[in-house]
Order: sequence, then C-alpha cells, then structure tokens
Amino acid sequence: MPDFSIGVDLGGTNLRIAAVGSEGQLLEKVTLGTKVALGRDHVITEMCDAIRRLSEQYRSGGKFLGAGIGVPGIIDMETGTMRKSANLPGWSDYPVRDEIERHLGVRVFLENDANVAALGEQWLGAARGVPNMAIITLGTGIGGGIVLDGKIFYGMNGMSGEFGHVPIEPEGVPCGCGSHGCAERYASASAVMRMAQEAIAGGRAPSLAKAASSDPEFGAKEIYNLAIQGDEDARRIFRRFGKSLGMLLAGVVNILNLEMFVIGGGVSSAWDAFAPTMFEELRERSLVYAATAPEDPLGRDEGASAHVVARTRRKTIITRSLLGSDAGLYGAARIPLM
Repeated sequence: MPDFSIGVDLGGTNLRIAAVGSEGQLLEKVTLGTKVALGRDHVITEMCDAIRRLSEQYRSGGKFLGAGIGVPGIIDMETGTMRKSANLPGWSDYPVRDEIERHLGVRVFLENDANVAALGEQWLGAARGVPNMAIITLGTGIGGGIVLDGKIFYGMNGMSGEFGHVPIEPEGVPCGCGSHGCAERYASASAVMRMAQEAIAGGRAPSLAKAASSDPEFGAKEIYNLAIQGDEDARRIFRRFGKSLGMLLAGVVNILNLEMFVIGGGVSSAWDAFAPTMFEELRERSLVYAATAPEDPLGRDEGASAHVVARTRRKTIITRSLLGSDAGLYGAARIPLM
C-alpha cells in the first residue's frame, strides 16, 4: 500500500474526507453533513474523528503524510486562521489549523477551497501535466484559483483568484462585497435565479412563471433543464450567463495568458447551455484569445482529448473540470504530498 494523505473538503452543507495515495489513488471517501448549527467545535470534532479513523486504517500499509483541508473563506496563510467565511457562520478569526492539529497531533495544511480545486485539476484532472493554469468555479457565487509552475499562486496575502468580484458592469447589480456589477452577480447559480425572478416579475417569462408556481424546488437546475428542452425564456438567461462569463474570461485571459482555464463548480454542468455564447464573447473581447484560440474550442471535432491536442500548438484552452466535486478533495490531499 502506498504512502498517503487525507484530503478534506469542508463546505457549508457537506463535509467530505478522503484518503488518497501518493500517486492519486482514491483509497476511501467519507461524506458527512456539516452540522454548522451545532457549532464549530462539533464540526471540528467530527472531522478529526473521521481523519483519525482513515489514517489509522491505512497507516499499516504506508506512511501517513498529513492532512490538507479546503475551506470556503479567506484564510491567513501564515497563522492558519479563518478570517471570514460566508458559508461557515461563527468561524471568523478562528484558528482552524491550530485546533485541528491539537486534536490530531499531525501536520495540517489549511487552504481556500477554490485553490485546492485548482490544484486537484492540475494534478489529476483536466489540466493534468499543465504547469500554468487557473480554475473558475461556478456555484452560488464564483471562486477561483491560479497555479503557476505547479504551485498555488497566492498573491500578496493569499487573496488572489477572486474572479467573482471582477466588475463586468460598471453600474450593475449591487454585490455583497460592496461593489456593483461583479461577475458573480451575472454568471452563477444565484445569478440565474435573480435573472429568472426579474423576468417573471416583469411579465417577460411566462414559461418560467408557470414552472416556478408548480415546482417548489424551482432553481437554477430546473431553469437549465428548461433551456436544454428549448424553452426560449430559459435559453435567454443562459445566453446572458455565457456573455457575462465570456466578458470575465476575456479580462482574465488577457492578463494571465495561461495555457489552460478550467471551468468547475456545480453550474459548470450547464456547459452546453452557456458555452457557445461564452466563446463568442471571449473571442470578440480578448485579443489574446482571438490570437490563440483553437479552431473548435468546444472540442466537437477532436473529442475528449481536444485540450491535449491543441496544447501542443500553444493554444489557449478553456475546458470543463474533469474531477467535478472531487477536485477540491484531491487538491487538498495533494498539498501534504508536495
């Protein structure tokens, strides 16, 4: 059995923990509910119990190299303190790393969840073998991470990759960050719902109004399902989504000029609804992308390996995540192995 590490994806809803071998083999994965309402001490105790059980189970066959924890929030990388997290109320200014190390007695690495997702895709996913890449995660909001020369790029104090708060509409919709017109207000699950609700309220989307009134679970996923069934009201929302994401990517591509940009997060599953408009907007707005775009960015001619083929020709590749929701788990497990 190989040496191994533990990767943890600590979300506001689910707590996922995996033992991963040094070559990326998934040894075991455990999923628990994140019982945020019971307090951070309860969550930490449940996490540490699971880490301890997995590490003891596999320690006989290989060396346990430590645990990596991906968390949703702003982290002080030097102290391992959670400065702020919208999904983990009550965790602000909490010394997460010290508390976990105190419970476990082993070295622990604390990292932002989007950064570990980037590292996971770069290690074992869509960007495997690509030393310079970035991920844009589309969920309730927009997150992001940058990998340069195989290592996470943090910026001055660990706050790089905040792609969701790049303004794309100067006088646009107010954002929770205090600005206006941020990308995540136009290209996220919450953006899809906002646009649908506004269209319904304005009487511009009778099909969405009908679906919303008959389905108590009506949300971004249901709007996507309507879009792929040809509903024009839903299709219009995802065209606006794609246009906004293309605007964001245009700036990111122009500035970073990386080999690959991976689109991850739950909303990336709506790729076929927004990607065509996204690529149209990107080619129109980015000089760098227009000069380096593959002939068929959607990969329809070259199949699943399109990004590999095109990369040999020094193209800018924009593609979907291969690891999906497991990207952060693998990325968190990768850190102790580096």
